[in-house]
Amino acid sequence: MEYVILAVVIAVVAVGAIAGLVVSGRRRQQLPPKSQAPVITAPKPTPREPQVGEESAPPTEEPRRTVEEVELPADPEAAGAVEVVEVEPAEAEAAPAVEVPEPTAGRLVRLRSRLSRSQNSLGKGLLSLLSREHLDEDTWEEIEDTLLTADVGVAPTQELVERLRTRVKVLGTRTPDELRALLREELVELIGKDADRTVRSTKHEEGPAVVLVVGVNGVGKTTTTGKLARVLVADGRTVVLGAADTFRAAAADQLQTWGERVGARTVRGPEGGDPASIAFDAVKEGIAEGVDTVLIDTAGRLHTKTGLMDELGKVKRVVEKHGPVDEVLLVLDATTGQNGLIQARVFAEVVDITGIVLTKLDGTAKGGIVVAVQRELGVPVKLIGLGEGADDLAPFEPGAFVDALIGD
Repeated sequence: MEYVILAVVIAVVAVGAIAGLVVSGRRRQQLPPKSQAPVITAPKPTPREPQVGEESAPPTEEPRRTVEEVELPADPEAAGAVEVVEVEPAEAEAAPAVEVPEPTAGRLVRLRSRLSRSQNSLGKGLLSLLSREHLDEDTWEEIEDTLLTADVGVAPTQELVERLRTRVKVLGTRTPDELRALLREELVELIGKDADRTVRSTKHEEGPAVVLVVGVNGVGKTTTTGKLARVLVADGRTVVLGAADTFRAAAADQLQTWGERVGARTVRGPEGGDPASIAFDAVKEGIAEGVDTVLIDTAGRLHTKTGLMDELGKVKRVVEKHGPVDEVLLVLDATTGQNGLIQARVFAEVVDITGIVLTKLDGTAKGGIVVAVQRELGVPVKLIGLGEGADDLAPFEPGAFVDALIGD
């Protein structure tokens, strides 16, 4: 019984303690939080602003003088006076000056240093081999290898070696000067000194001479056409350019820039237009203006594309409605070697090639390609490119070319 009473008392005490805790917690929640006193900082001193009464006060009277009473300084510059200068109106932008290309006569002689790398591979190599004390079969095989490496071609190489063998036996003693003279004579004979290498660019009864420039992509046809215009202008010809390359972006702009530099007009059409139509209009314009030569730049065509090659034939046929095409110049990259001969063969089947332009003959090009491409097509090399300068296109001269190959 005592235990029961004790348990009841403990329970009552516990319930009372819990109730007290709950009540005190509620009271604490209901009491508002103590607010902190705001921190008040003194304002920073500011400049005194003008008051309304001060701004609205009437202006004070100041002494004034008339114009007659004002004395002007005797020396304006000493008094710091500002001098007024009348500005002339801006002059109209002057048209670009027409350039006068350098004469073409002897241009190849002036550019002979550009053939230095070809000289090392062909001319100097041959001279060093021919200067050996004993010319045995191994030496003659080395001479053949040197010629073949320079892209002279198999048949011309065999012909040259046979002639050199015969003449060296007859010569007997071989001084350096005699060997150089012998090699020069044989190389000039191999290249062909009697071929007609002039570009037919003189006006005739039917109208201006028409020159068609053809070749594959990347050989530099547009640049060559522009440089050829400079060559003709330097020789006293008047020129109209036909931008018939409508497939390559900016080709017409490039050709027009070349023409403007020498005062030659460029006939062009819309991008992607009919090349034959533009070529026809260019010749028509050349007849109307009475110029000496019409140069027509055609699109670069892969020699493996039959349809495009047929279109090139169409350009030639359409132009011939005005009169004959006087020149068809095939532009070849001299660095392509034997691949250039394949291109030449296919183009010759589509249009009658009358002359060859070898570009990039400076640098690492091999001089023997001149012989090989002439033998392949049966037409002469008429122009060679020896650099990127505007006047680096030179009429081909066999004697000057061989002199550059074998050196002094």
